[in-house]
Amino acid sequence: MIAVTDRSRWALVALAELAGREETCPVPVLEVAERRGIPVHLLEQLFSTLRRAGVLQSQRGVKGGYQLRRDPRELTVLEVVESIDGPLAPARNGDGACDRVWACAAERLAQSLRDVTVADVVEREARAQAAPMFHI
Repeated sequence: MIAVTDRSRWALVALAELAGREETCPVPVLEVAERRGIPVHLLEQLFSTLRRAGVLQSQRGVKGGYQLRRDPRELTVLEVVESIDGPLAPARNGDGACDRVWACAAERLAQSLRDVTVADVVEREARAQAAPMFHI
């Protein structure tokens, strides 16, 4: 079955936090967790997975933390999702019409996620924060 979990959503939010920073030094997990409202234990697990996938690099010590290993303009949301949740392709049980429907749905979702980068997410967040608020 096709699955994109909250874990992928949280990972993308955290990566957007790292990508949106002007400085390029490593950022402690606790700082990202507090700024984005992500439980620290969950973020530690996600960052560990993303580090093993080659998305993040870590640095130990007093000035330690995590930073992006790749340019956020080249890192797609699909790569993030598949690093966390695995491939989007549904399990095949045969060659029936139902399998083709799920395969088509998975490919459309994959293409949509492939078309958006982490840099795009940062840009969308910035636009949303700059949008005027109307109160009644």
